[in-house]
Amino acid sequence: EERTMTVIEKNGYHDSVYLNAAKIFQGIHREKRKDRLLVRYGDDSVAPMLTFKDEYSRRVSYELAFNALKYQDLLEEILLDSCVYPCQSIPDESTSLLVVMLCDLQDRKFQAREIFDEEEPVAEVRKIEHYLYSFRTKLAAALARYRIKHGALSVEYVLPETIRKQEERASALPLCAWVNTFKISLQDVFRDLQKAAFTKVESVSDFKQYTYCMDQHCHDVLLFPSSLKEELLNLDLFADCKLVLQ
Repeated sequence: EERTMTVIEKNGYHDSVYLNAAKIFQGIHREKRKDRLLVRYGDDSVAPMLTFKDEYSRRVSYELAFNALKYQDLLEEILLDSCVYPCQSIPDESTSLLVVMLCDLQDRKFQAREIFDEEEPVAEVRKIEHYLYSFRTKLAAALARYRIKHGALSVEYVLPETIRKQEERASALPLCAWVNTFKISLQDVFRDLQKAAFTKVESVSDFKQYTYCMDQHCHDVLLFPSSLKEELLNLDLFADCKLVLQ
């Protein structure tokens, strides 16, 4: 039986991820008042058709879309201040793709994306990518001006304090994963985790690097340190959906 292993891409995503993230963002972006409407996103009255090649692609597509939503004001100001937007060759229907790709580009410190040989190229994605990358110096300068204007040490500090505190609390919470007992028993999960160098401890207060514990109330839920998210998703247990991250 074939399955797709989770691949963590440090230098960008597959074209299909950007396309799906743009479709998601199109439906969730904040509409501005008409007197403040400077960036136009086209028509979003039709629900988008989303096609994901695997669970990882689904997860990172939604993460990228919601990151773009979180920083929408910042990203729009960068586009406007750098004069990258508006552009006659980019229709309003592609603005969401422009924004989510800019979100990822600034997260990569405006470095080039790694292109994966096995992926199917999407012409619209490659066009937007080339356009943004050709203006990377102006975009980086616009970001720097925005940070100076708002006295922000990093882009995280341009967010309202309430949101930053929520994110800090969320990052400190343990990761929850439930055992898919249709595919594996609890004892087999323990065995596989031990083979992967994980140690079972009594509670979250005993957490170190590669540790986990049982939830006190649900016998089929395991808790892991939040710092292990990417490593956990690379385990066969998660790739085979024997453990499911919540």
